[in-house]
Amino acid sequence: MKKTFLLLLLCISITFTSCFEDRDDNEQISSTLDIQNFIYRGLNFFYLYKADTPELANDAFGNTEELNAFLSSFDSPESLFEFLKSPQDRFSLLVDDYIALENALNGITLNNGMEYGLVFYPDGSGNVFGYVRYVLPNTSAANAGLERGIIFNTVDGQQLTESNFNTLLSPVSYTIGLADFDGQNIIPTGISVSLTKAEVTENPIHIATTLNVNGQKIGYLMYNAFTGSFDSQLNAAFAQFQAEGVTDLVLDLRYNGGGSVRTATDLSGMITGQFAGELFYTEQWNEDRQAEYAQNGVFTTSLRSGEPLNSLNLTNLYVLTTNRTASASELVINGLTPYINVVQVGGATTGKFQASFLLYDAPAPDFSRSQANPGHTYAMLPLVFKTANANGTTDYIDGLMPDIQLTEDYSNLGTLGNVNEPLLAAALNAITGTPVPMRTPFIPLDELSESKAFSPVHQIMIAEKE
Repeated sequence: MKKTFLLLLLCISITFTSCFEDRDDNEQISSTLDIQNFIYRGLNFFYLYKADTPELANDAFGNTEELNAFLSSFDSPESLFEFLKSPQDRFSLLVDDYIALENALNGITLNNGMEYGLVFYPDGSGNVFGYVRYVLPNTSAANAGLERGIIFNTVDGQQLTESNFNTLLSPVSYTIGLADFDGQNIIPTGISVSLTKAEVTENPIHIATTLNVNGQKIGYLMYNAFTGSFDSQLNAAFAQFQAEGVTDLVLDLRYNGGGSVRTATDLSGMITGQFAGELFYTEQWNEDRQAEYAQNGVFTTSLRSGEPLNSLNLTNLYVLTTNRTASASELVINGLTPYINVVQVGGATTGKFQASFLLYDAPAPDFSRSQANPGHTYAMLPLVFKTANANGTTDYIDGLMPDIQLTEDYSNLGTLGNVNEPLLAAALNAITGTPVPMRTPFIPLDELSESKAFSPVHQIMIAEKE
């Protein structure tokens, strides 16, 4: 029997946080070396790409003194972490505040409600403009009347650039300067909007509706994060699709950077249902951990709570993607491909097929929250295994390629959920043959970043095992 191991608690209680905050003020603060020892121990034990870093080898140091001398040669935990990471690792994460990380894993962030992308000007100047993707309800952005498609190019009066956007958009409060974009030129409107961040819990189910297209019932689900605490609501959306007689589904993952592996598995079971117990993905760990920890992921029939899945038993799925579609989103596409016809509409995805779990400074092998060193709040989300589908497909470092390639036009984004929105319209055309509305030719532009990049769990795929 495999060792029972809890890799992540997705539901962090208020009590836990309160216990941390009430600790004795006189408690010993950990030294930099203490934190660096934790980083080394965690990566030496679980890191997927351990073999790429000679210093992580089990025999790299002859004794504790040699190891400590090596660790002490780095001036910060962050510099050590970056050194130990493999060149092929784009996603492992070290944080100095695991409480904020835990909140983010539950969809709780400091947020003004404006979810945006940042795009380079077409003139090669290095200047940047933002476009609003969608707005979260009951937030500063919603109260200010912002909506999808609004363009902004300044923050607090300063032009956004590739070198200053991070600094300008980080504060709790700032003012954006609005602009128009005609596909080539950014023209300031003189209008400004002040925004303030507050603690927000985002429901990742942004839109769940049934479209009636030429008498055909087509479900449309815009799903923006694989957040385990909303699994029951996700299942309820599929109950709604069942009740409304949905025969096809368009799954909009264009801005979904990932999240829980278990939620991705459950969602795939809601889409299908006819493959219960069959192989959804396999795991590939480092050589030391493979035998003990690797388990096959299989199609499920119930949520973690025991609630039965509401399944549509579909044989076709239409998925909307962009280069911001990552990790658990890609797991759904890749995992379903051996079983049903998955039609991908939009752009190539990010290319993240590796999973992480949360390591606290605690004894191996659990590295558990309950035993965490009280002297600091550093934690890690290192890559620990990579996934492959039932056909063995993995290592898609350039992303999953679309079957129908489309790029978003920032000057004319369309309304999410509307049958004329370009990506959705292309999917509906593939399903029903409904003509696709004509689009004015435009110049595709390069995206620099996005609002979700400020989250500590940006594009992280979280593994949970019990």
